[in-house]
This record gives sequence, C-alpha cells and structure tokens, in this order.
Amino acid sequence: MNKIINTMSKFFKLVCFLLVGFSIQAQDAAKAKSLLDEVTTKVKTYENIVIEFKYALSNPKENINQESKGNVTLKNNLYNLNFMGVTKIFDGKKVYTIVPEDEEISISKYDENDDSAVTPSKMLTFFNSGYKYSWDILQNIKGRKIQYVKLIPISSKDQRKEILLGIDVQTKNIYNLIETGKNGTRTTLTVNSFKTNQPISKNHFTFTESKYPNYYINRLD
Repeated sequence: MNKIINTMSKFFKLVCFLLVGFSIQAQDAAKAKSLLDEVTTKVKTYENIVIEFKYALSNPKENINQESKGNVTLKNNLYNLNFMGVTKIFDGKKVYTIVPEDEEISISKYDENDDSAVTPSKMLTFFNSGYKYSWDILQNIKGRKIQYVKLIPISSKDQRKEILLGIDVQTKNIYNLIETGKNGTRTTLTVNSFKTNQPISKNHFTFTESKYPNYYINRLD
C-alpha cells in the first residue's frame, strides 16, 4: 500500500510540475506576443520610416562570411531599397529592380494576395503570423535595453530553425534580427539608424524610365 501511495504521490508531483511549466510557457508566449503587438502598433503611427542597416551572413561549415550595408525608405507598403549595389522600388503596383552593374532593369507586378511574397515593408511586421513565440534574454547594448523574442516557424517546410528579434524596450522599435537556418547559416540584420516622418520627395517611390536610356529593360509581366 505504501508503495502505491508513494508512486501516486510522485505522479501527482510530476503532473503539478508539468502544469507549472506549461503555465510559465503560456505566460512567456503571451508576454512575447504583447510586445510584438506594441511594435506593430508603433510602426503604424509613422508616416514614413528611413532605415540604415548592416547585413551579415555566416556559415562556419561552408566557410562563408559576408557583410554589407544598405538603406530602405518605407511608406505604408511602398518602398525604396538600396542594397549590395541594387535598387529596388515598389510604387504600389509594380516592383522595379535596377542593377547598374549590368545596366539592366526588371519590372514585375506585385501580387498583394501572395502571402509568401517578402517585401521590405513586411520586415517590420512579418512576425504577426506563422510563428510560435517565447520570451528570451534581455541585453544591455550600448546603454539600450534590448529585449529578445524567439520566433519558431510553425511550418515544417520552413528552412529557418529560429529567429531572434531584438526590440528596444524604450522605443518599441526593432534593433536587430538574428535568423538561424536549419543548415547552420546565420543571418543578422542590425538597424544602425531608424528615422521616422522624414521629408522625402513625392517621386521617391516612382520609377522614371528616362533616367536609364542605355539600360536593358526586362518586363517580366
């Protein structure tokens, strides 16, 4: 009888431990989601956003180490991106990819119903669906408190293992994004400058073909 009582006691302790663990995980997930919601709400209050960033990619097994800088201007779903010598403009209807090195321009339509399409404007809100959330570490980076939220892709087909999103606790703006692939590739995007409501030209998101008289234009649609 004592053995049965002891066994039952251990069983109930284990159940209680698991329930507490699940409760903590649920609280962490809720806390993480709440912070992400604050980021999304804050982004929607800006008329426009101008970001300068650093991009780093590494894979020790493949001996790959790459770094580059870029900048992007966002207004609603419009964007003007300059990265690795290429300019990409979205005017609300079409995407223009300008490659000066090859003197070539590609023009394609944007399908707003294609949820898989990744655009610079989605980079600040991509986390709203398709992920499991958990509360991660808090770091002090150059006097700024950066709270990390871990995102785990729900789809088993996703080639990303996890994403760490660093959020400035005070401003509720994204500081960096650290993406780890299932193949060991690590990609880090760090925001060096985050400016909002800047005076920008009304033609900033407009492609003017006459500026590129000698370019080959590839109309994909």
